[in-house]
Amino acid sequence: MKKRLLAALMTATMAMSLAACGGGNTASAGGSDTASQDGPYKIRMTLKTNAAEFWNIIQAGAEAYEKEHPDEVKLSIYGPPGETYYEEQLNSIQTDLVADYDGYLIAPLQSEAVATAIASTDKPVVAYDTNIDSDKCLAFVGTGNKEAAKEGAKAAVEAAKANGWDEIKCIEIAGVQGDSTNTARMDGYREGITEAGGEFLDNETQYANATADLAVTAMEGIMSKYPDGVAIICSNNDDMALAAARTAKENPAYAKTIFLGFDGQKSACEAVAAGELTMTAAQNNFDIGYKAVETMVKILNGEQYDKVVDTGTEIITKDTAEARLAKFDEWMK
Repeated sequence: MKKRLLAALMTATMAMSLAACGGGNTASAGGSDTASQDGPYKIRMTLKTNAAEFWNIIQAGAEAYEKEHPDEVKLSIYGPPGETYYEEQLNSIQTDLVADYDGYLIAPLQSEAVATAIASTDKPVVAYDTNIDSDKCLAFVGTGNKEAAKEGAKAAVEAAKANGWDEIKCIEIAGVQGDSTNTARMDGYREGITEAGGEFLDNETQYANATADLAVTAMEGIMSKYPDGVAIICSNNDDMALAAARTAKENPAYAKTIFLGFDGQKSACEAVAAGELTMTAAQNNFDIGYKAVETMVKILNGEQYDKVVDTGTEIITKDTAEARLAKFDEWMK
Protein backbone atom coordinates (compact mmCIF):
# COMPACT_ATOMS: atom_id res chain seq x y z
CA MET A 1 0.00 0.00 0.00
CA LYS A 2 1.48 3.32 -1.03
CA LYS A 3 1.36 6.39 1.17
CA ARG A 4 -0.02 9.64 -0.19
CA LEU A 5 1.89 12.87 0.00
CA LEU A 6 0.38 15.72 1.95
CA ALA A 7 -0.74 18.68 -0.12
CA ALA A 8 1.88 20.90 1.47
CA LEU A 9 4.63 18.49 0.52
CA MET A 10 3.33 18.36 -3.05
CA THR A 11 3.42 22.13 -3.19
CA ALA A 12 7.06 22.03 -2.18
CA THR A 13 7.71 19.42 -4.82
CA MET A 14 6.23 21.60 -7.52
CA ALA A 15 8.27 24.57 -6.45
CA MET A 16 11.40 22.49 -6.99
CA SER A 17 10.36 21.46 -10.50
CA LEU A 18 11.14 23.18 -13.79
CA ALA A 19 9.01 26.10 -14.81
CA ALA A 20 7.01 24.18 -17.40
CA CYS A 21 6.14 20.75 -18.65
CA GLY A 22 8.68 19.45 -21.11
CA GLY A 23 11.23 22.01 -19.99
CA GLY A 24 14.07 19.53 -20.28
CA ASN A 25 15.03 15.90 -19.92
CA THR A 26 16.72 16.29 -16.56
CA ALA A 27 15.33 13.98 -13.89
CA SER A 28 13.93 15.63 -10.79
CA ALA A 29 12.89 14.23 -7.45
CA GLY A 30 9.55 14.85 -5.81
CA GLY A 31 9.23 15.27 -2.06
CA SER A 32 10.78 12.35 -0.24
CA ASP A 33 8.68 12.45 2.91
CA THR A 34 5.21 10.91 3.00
CA ALA A 35 2.20 11.17 5.23
CA SER A 36 0.81 8.22 7.17
CA GLN A 37 -2.39 7.93 5.13
CA ASP A 38 -2.53 4.49 3.49
CA GLY A 39 -4.29 3.36 0.32
CA PRO A 40 -3.83 3.45 -3.45
CA TYR A 41 -3.35 6.82 -5.07
CA LYS A 42 -6.54 8.18 -6.60
CA ILE A 43 -5.55 9.54 -10.02
CA ARG A 44 -7.85 11.33 -12.43
CA MET A 45 -7.03 10.79 -16.10
CA THR A 46 -8.57 13.11 -18.70
CA LEU A 47 -8.50 12.00 -22.34
CA LYS A 48 -9.08 14.24 -25.36
CA THR A 49 -11.99 11.96 -26.26
CA ASN A 50 -13.21 8.49 -25.40
CA ALA A 51 -14.65 7.99 -28.89
CA ALA A 52 -11.52 7.14 -30.88
CA GLU A 53 -9.33 4.05 -31.12
CA PHE A 54 -6.15 6.01 -30.43
CA TRP A 55 -7.48 7.13 -27.05
CA ASN A 56 -8.93 3.72 -26.24
CA ILE A 57 -5.41 2.28 -26.53
CA ILE A 58 -3.96 5.03 -24.35
CA GLN A 59 -6.62 4.13 -21.79
CA ALA A 60 -5.71 0.45 -22.14
CA GLY A 61 -2.08 1.30 -21.36
CA ALA A 62 -3.08 3.26 -18.26
CA GLU A 63 -5.35 0.46 -17.09
CA ALA A 64 -2.58 -2.08 -17.65
CA TYR A 65 -0.42 -0.21 -15.14
CA GLU A 66 -3.35 -0.06 -12.73
CA LYS A 67 -3.94 -3.81 -13.08
CA GLU A 68 -0.27 -4.53 -12.39
CA HIS A 69 -0.25 -2.26 -9.32
CA PRO A 70 -3.68 -2.59 -7.68
CA ASP A 71 -2.40 -1.52 -4.24
CA GLU A 72 -0.74 1.55 -5.70
CA VAL A 73 -3.19 3.12 -8.16
CA LYS A 74 -6.91 3.69 -8.52
CA LEU A 75 -7.76 5.39 -11.82
CA SER A 76 -10.78 7.46 -12.73
CA ILE A 77 -10.85 8.08 -16.50
CA TYR A 78 -12.91 10.58 -18.47
CA GLY A 79 -13.03 11.77 -22.07
CA PRO A 80 -15.44 14.07 -23.91
CA PRO A 81 -17.37 12.84 -26.98
CA GLY A 82 -14.96 14.47 -29.45
CA GLU A 83 -11.85 16.62 -29.79
CA THR A 84 -13.79 19.85 -30.28
CA TYR A 85 -15.66 19.62 -26.95
CA TYR A 86 -13.40 22.22 -25.39
CA GLU A 87 -15.79 23.60 -22.78
CA GLU A 88 -16.95 20.17 -21.70
CA GLN A 89 -13.40 18.99 -21.08
CA LEU A 90 -12.42 22.21 -19.33
CA ASN A 91 -15.49 22.13 -17.07
CA SER A 92 -14.69 18.55 -16.13
CA ILE A 93 -11.08 19.45 -15.27
CA GLN A 94 -12.21 22.40 -13.14
CA THR A 95 -14.59 20.13 -11.23
CA ASP A 96 -11.91 17.46 -10.82
CA LEU A 97 -9.44 19.93 -9.34
CA VAL A 98 -11.59 20.43 -6.24
CA ALA A 99 -12.35 16.71 -5.87
CA ASP A 100 -10.45 14.21 -3.74
CA TYR A 101 -7.75 13.12 -6.18
CA ASP A 102 -4.04 12.74 -5.47
CA GLY A 103 -2.92 13.68 -8.98
CA TYR A 104 -4.10 14.58 -12.45
CA LEU A 105 -3.14 13.21 -15.87
CA ILE A 106 -4.39 15.58 -18.55
CA ALA A 107 -4.35 15.54 -22.35
CA PRO A 108 -5.58 19.11 -22.95
CA LEU A 109 -7.75 20.11 -25.88
CA GLN A 110 -6.80 23.74 -25.20
CA SER A 111 -3.48 23.96 -23.39
CA GLU A 112 -3.69 27.64 -22.40
CA ALA A 113 -7.14 27.27 -20.89
CA VAL A 114 -6.05 24.20 -18.93
CA ALA A 115 -2.90 26.01 -17.74
CA THR A 116 -5.13 28.72 -16.29
CA ALA A 117 -7.42 26.14 -14.69
CA ILE A 118 -4.59 24.35 -12.85
CA ALA A 119 -2.82 27.53 -11.72
CA SER A 120 -4.01 27.29 -8.13
CA THR A 121 -3.90 23.53 -7.58
CA ASP A 122 -1.58 22.06 -4.95
CA LYS A 123 -1.76 18.58 -6.50
CA PRO A 124 0.65 17.27 -9.16
CA VAL A 125 -0.29 17.45 -12.83
CA VAL A 126 1.28 15.42 -15.64
CA ALA A 127 0.44 16.25 -19.25
CA TYR A 128 0.38 13.58 -21.92
CA ASP A 129 0.00 13.68 -25.71
CA THR A 130 -0.11 17.50 -25.63
CA ASN A 131 2.02 19.69 -23.39
CA ILE A 132 0.77 22.22 -20.80
CA ASP A 133 2.91 25.31 -20.32
CA SER A 134 2.53 25.71 -16.54
CA ASP A 135 4.77 25.46 -13.49
CA LYS A 136 2.10 23.20 -11.97
CA CYS A 137 2.70 20.63 -14.69
CA LEU A 138 5.61 18.48 -13.57
CA ALA A 139 6.17 16.23 -16.59
CA PHE A 140 5.13 15.51 -20.17
CA VAL A 141 4.63 12.01 -21.58
CA GLY A 142 4.13 11.48 -25.29
CA THR A 143 5.49 11.55 -28.79
CA GLY A 144 7.86 14.11 -30.17
CA ASN A 145 5.13 15.14 -32.62
CA LYS A 146 7.26 17.42 -34.76
CA GLU A 147 10.12 14.96 -35.20
CA ALA A 148 7.76 12.05 -35.87
CA ALA A 149 5.90 14.01 -38.54
CA LYS A 150 9.20 15.12 -40.04
CA GLU A 151 10.40 11.53 -40.40
CA GLY A 152 7.06 10.53 -41.90
CA ALA A 153 7.27 13.38 -44.41
CA LYS A 154 10.76 12.40 -45.50
CA ALA A 155 9.63 8.82 -46.03
CA ALA A 156 6.64 10.08 -48.03
CA VAL A 157 8.89 12.10 -50.36
CA GLU A 158 11.05 9.07 -51.04
CA ALA A 159 7.96 6.99 -51.72
CA ALA A 160 6.63 9.67 -54.08
CA LYS A 161 9.89 9.64 -55.99
CA ALA A 162 9.69 5.86 -56.24
CA ASN A 163 6.15 6.20 -57.61
CA GLY A 164 7.45 8.38 -60.42
CA TRP A 165 6.45 11.87 -59.29
CA ASP A 166 8.73 14.56 -60.70
CA GLU A 167 6.99 17.50 -59.04
CA ILE A 168 6.58 16.58 -55.38
CA LYS A 169 4.00 18.80 -53.77
CA CYS A 170 2.28 18.07 -50.48
CA ILE A 171 -1.07 19.24 -49.10
CA GLU A 172 -2.03 18.64 -45.49
CA ILE A 173 -5.49 17.78 -44.25
CA ALA A 174 -5.00 19.17 -40.76
CA GLY A 175 -6.70 18.78 -37.40
CA VAL A 176 -7.98 21.53 -35.13
CA GLN A 177 -6.53 24.93 -35.98
CA GLY A 178 -4.57 26.35 -33.06
CA ASP A 179 -4.16 23.02 -31.27
CA SER A 180 -0.51 22.70 -30.24
CA THR A 181 -0.22 19.04 -31.28
CA ASN A 182 -1.68 19.86 -34.69
CA THR A 183 0.78 22.74 -35.06
CA ALA A 184 3.76 20.57 -34.08
CA ARG A 185 2.85 17.92 -36.63
CA MET A 186 2.29 20.51 -39.33
CA ASP A 187 5.70 22.04 -38.61
CA GLY A 188 7.26 18.59 -38.83
CA TYR A 189 5.54 17.78 -42.11
CA ARG A 190 6.64 21.10 -43.59
CA GLU A 191 10.28 20.66 -42.54
CA GLY A 192 10.45 17.04 -43.66
CA ILE A 193 8.91 17.69 -47.06
CA THR A 194 11.15 20.71 -47.67
CA GLU A 195 14.37 19.06 -46.52
CA ALA A 196 13.71 16.02 -48.71
CA GLY A 197 13.26 18.20 -51.79
CA GLY A 198 9.49 18.58 -51.97
CA GLU A 199 7.17 21.58 -51.61
CA PHE A 200 4.70 21.92 -48.74
CA LEU A 201 1.72 23.96 -49.94
CA ASP A 202 0.87 25.99 -46.85
CA ASN A 203 -1.85 27.97 -48.57
CA GLU A 204 -3.70 24.78 -49.50
CA THR A 205 -3.91 23.39 -45.94
CA GLN A 206 -7.38 22.01 -45.21
CA TYR A 207 -8.53 22.06 -41.58
CA ALA A 208 -10.84 19.12 -40.89
CA ASN A 209 -11.05 19.23 -37.07
CA ALA A 210 -9.50 15.74 -36.83
CA THR A 211 -12.66 14.13 -38.25
CA ALA A 212 -13.09 11.75 -41.17
CA ASP A 213 -16.27 13.42 -42.46
CA LEU A 214 -14.59 16.79 -42.92
CA ALA A 215 -11.54 15.07 -44.43
CA VAL A 216 -13.77 13.64 -47.16
CA THR A 217 -14.98 17.14 -47.99
CA ALA A 218 -11.40 18.45 -47.93
CA MET A 219 -10.18 15.71 -50.26
CA GLU A 220 -13.03 16.35 -52.69
CA GLY A 221 -11.98 20.01 -52.80
CA ILE A 222 -8.34 19.10 -53.40
CA MET A 223 -9.23 16.81 -56.30
CA SER A 224 -11.38 19.51 -57.83
CA LYS A 225 -8.61 22.10 -57.63
CA TYR A 226 -5.81 19.69 -58.63
CA PRO A 227 -7.36 17.42 -61.30
CA ASP A 228 -3.94 16.13 -62.36
CA GLY A 229 -3.14 14.84 -58.88
CA VAL A 230 -0.87 15.75 -55.97
CA ALA A 231 2.18 13.72 -54.97
CA ILE A 232 1.54 13.66 -51.21
CA ILE A 233 -1.51 14.10 -48.99
CA CYS A 234 -0.49 14.12 -45.34
CA SER A 235 -2.99 14.17 -42.49
CA ASN A 236 -2.97 15.08 -38.82
CA ASN A 237 -4.33 11.66 -37.89
CA ASP A 238 -5.12 8.27 -39.40
CA ASP A 239 -8.90 8.74 -39.54
CA MET A 240 -8.48 11.68 -41.89
CA ALA A 241 -5.77 9.98 -43.96
CA LEU A 242 -7.98 6.91 -44.46
CA ALA A 243 -10.97 9.05 -45.39
CA ALA A 244 -8.89 10.99 -47.90
CA ALA A 245 -7.38 7.86 -49.47
CA ARG A 246 -10.78 6.18 -49.83
CA THR A 247 -12.30 9.35 -51.30
CA ALA A 248 -9.58 9.44 -53.98
CA LYS A 249 -9.58 5.68 -54.62
CA GLU A 250 -11.51 5.83 -57.90
CA ASN A 251 -9.64 8.86 -59.24
CA PRO A 252 -6.85 7.66 -61.60
CA ALA A 253 -4.96 10.96 -61.22
CA TYR A 254 -4.43 10.05 -57.54
CA ALA A 255 -3.53 6.39 -58.06
CA LYS A 256 0.14 7.06 -57.24
CA THR A 257 -0.46 9.67 -54.54
CA ILE A 258 1.22 8.98 -51.21
CA PHE A 259 -1.31 9.14 -48.37
CA LEU A 260 0.45 9.65 -45.03
CA GLY A 261 -1.35 9.35 -41.72
CA PHE A 262 -0.32 9.85 -38.11
CA ASP A 263 -0.99 7.68 -35.02
CA GLY A 264 -0.54 4.11 -36.31
CA GLN A 265 -3.96 2.93 -35.15
CA LYS A 266 -5.13 -0.57 -35.98
CA SER A 267 -7.49 0.37 -38.81
CA ALA A 268 -4.70 2.37 -40.45
CA CYS A 269 -2.19 -0.48 -40.16
CA GLU A 270 -4.75 -2.85 -41.67
CA ALA A 271 -5.25 -0.38 -44.51
CA VAL A 272 -1.49 -0.08 -45.04
CA ALA A 273 -1.17 -3.87 -45.13
CA ALA A 274 -3.99 -4.02 -47.68
CA GLY A 275 -2.52 -1.26 -49.85
CA GLU A 276 -5.35 1.20 -49.13
CA LEU A 277 -3.12 3.66 -47.23
CA THR A 278 0.55 4.25 -48.02
CA MET A 279 2.03 4.84 -44.57
CA THR A 280 1.49 6.20 -41.09
CA ALA A 281 3.73 7.72 -38.45
CA ALA A 282 2.85 5.48 -35.52
CA GLN A 283 2.80 6.62 -31.95
CA ASN A 284 3.30 4.10 -29.17
CA ASN A 285 0.02 5.14 -27.60
CA PHE A 286 -0.23 2.16 -25.26
CA ASP A 287 3.09 3.27 -23.76
CA ILE A 288 1.84 6.85 -23.47
CA GLY A 289 -0.96 5.72 -21.17
CA TYR A 290 1.20 3.29 -19.22
CA LYS A 291 4.09 5.68 -18.69
CA ALA A 292 1.82 8.61 -17.83
CA VAL A 293 0.50 6.67 -14.83
CA GLU A 294 3.98 5.36 -14.01
CA THR A 295 5.38 8.91 -14.00
CA MET A 296 2.61 10.19 -11.74
CA VAL A 297 3.22 7.37 -9.26
CA LYS A 298 6.94 8.22 -9.16
CA ILE A 299 6.08 11.83 -8.41
CA LEU A 300 3.64 10.88 -5.65
CA ASN A 301 6.19 8.48 -4.16
CA GLY A 302 8.84 11.21 -4.10
CA GLU A 303 11.04 9.25 -6.53
CA GLN A 304 13.22 10.47 -9.39
CA TYR A 305 11.28 10.98 -12.61
CA ASP A 306 11.90 12.31 -16.11
CA LYS A 307 10.31 15.62 -16.94
CA VAL A 308 9.99 14.56 -20.58
CA VAL A 309 9.15 10.96 -21.43
CA ASP A 310 9.34 10.45 -25.20
CA THR A 311 7.52 7.22 -26.00
CA GLY A 312 8.91 7.09 -29.54
CA THR A 313 7.50 6.56 -33.00
CA GLU A 314 7.94 4.36 -36.07
CA ILE A 315 6.98 4.78 -39.72
CA ILE A 316 4.60 1.98 -40.68
CA THR A 317 4.73 0.84 -44.32
CA LYS A 318 3.47 -2.28 -46.03
CA ASP A 319 6.68 -4.04 -44.95
CA THR A 320 6.11 -3.39 -41.23
CA ALA A 321 2.31 -3.24 -40.90
CA GLU A 322 1.83 -6.87 -39.87
CA ALA A 323 4.35 -6.57 -37.03
CA ARG A 324 2.52 -3.50 -35.75
CA LEU A 325 -0.83 -5.28 -35.97
CA ALA A 326 0.50 -8.10 -33.81
CA LYS A 327 1.06 -5.56 -31.02
CA PHE A 328 -2.62 -4.62 -30.91
CA ASP A 329 -3.66 -8.12 -29.85
CA GLU A 330 -1.31 -7.85 -26.89
CA TRP A 331 -2.33 -4.30 -25.98
CA MET A 332 -6.07 -4.96 -25.97
CA LYS A 333 -6.06 -8.17 -23.93
